[in-house]
Amino acid sequence: MVAMLLVYRYRVKSLNGLLNKQARAANFVWNFCNDTHKHALKWGKRWPSGFDLNKLTAGSSKELGLHAGTINAICEQYAKSRSAKKRPFLRYRGRRSLGWVPLKGRDIRKTPNGFHFHGREFRVFKSRDLPAGTKIRDGTNFSRDARGNWFLNITVEVAEADARQINAGVGIDLGLKDFATLSTGEKIVNPKHLRRLESKLAMAQRAKKKRQTTHIHARIANARRDFLHKTALGIVRRFDYIAVGNVNAAGLAKTSMAKSVLDAGWSSFRNMLGYKAIAHGAVFEEVNEAFSSQVCSSCGALPDSRPKGIADLGIRAWVCSSCGCEHDRDVNAAVNLLLRSGHRAPVEGIPGL
Repeated sequence: MVAMLLVYRYRVKSLNGLLNKQARAANFVWNFCNDTHKHALKWGKRWPSGFDLNKLTAGSSKELGLHAGTINAICEQYAKSRSAKKRPFLRYRGRRSLGWVPLKGRDIRKTPNGFHFHGREFRVFKSRDLPAGTKIRDGTNFSRDARGNWFLNITVEVAEADARQINAGVGIDLGLKDFATLSTGEKIVNPKHLRRLESKLAMAQRAKKKRQTTHIHARIANARRDFLHKTALGIVRRFDYIAVGNVNAAGLAKTSMAKSVLDAGWSSFRNMLGYKAIAHGAVFEEVNEAFSSQVCSSCGALPDSRPKGIADLGIRAWVCSSCGCEHDRDVNAAVNLLLRSGHRAPVEGIPGL
């Protein structure tokens, strides 16, 4: 059976001072790797691999106060990141970098109150238990958020769920007025987390209250993440096949709608739908959404009466001049997305309103 990696995130409630100290040492190792690559660039030498960096840092564990596995994980991650970004060297890590202490999966084990690592027990708030019989994998790490809280991110390998029979499919049109419109006609309200706290955030920023500003940003991010997780999970549990439009969030983030687009979190939502679908045996697909709101989902025509482009975004309902079918703009787009995926059967009988 095919396996997949999941990350379980736990808030750490002990030894935060030790983690702050280790994070500074981890930054030192990262910067040493950066200097090594700069030296190789200057003298025309071969790029050091993660294995080469491990040999250069061997024996530094006691002096740095880091587990040897942590030093190896830093070197290997540096080599992977530099190769992925295709750059000769990366940014240095300093005081403004969020804390990060990676470790090898074999070096940590579960305890009744938390996890044991490097001779110490890190107590955590266990919001949920790890799946029974799972093995902790590499990629596990401690990370610190902007408010100074430390979290332990446990990477485990779990078996993918068996594929479900496709009985119910849904097309999803992502938007700003409504966060998402389903091909069933259901609309999910956009909570607009940033807009709700925007005035408080502006006041804190003008008063230069950095701690309060950071706290408000964290509240917004946590509320958005919670909403996206719950919405994605609800859809995956209800439908066996999910088709979502490939709206270009990065492109729209460069327009006047940037604040609303970033607040909606479309990209994160699609990522969550993707991996939750795999975990529950559903099928997820991103579909080309070009002209999805302009094509009539009933007759397939591109009528003259259709709403055209950004200029007609205010038109939320229209009548097809070819077949006379009346459409809700967003529902019509969602139905077209499902039809384009090839799963026509689940939406037959609701082509228009």
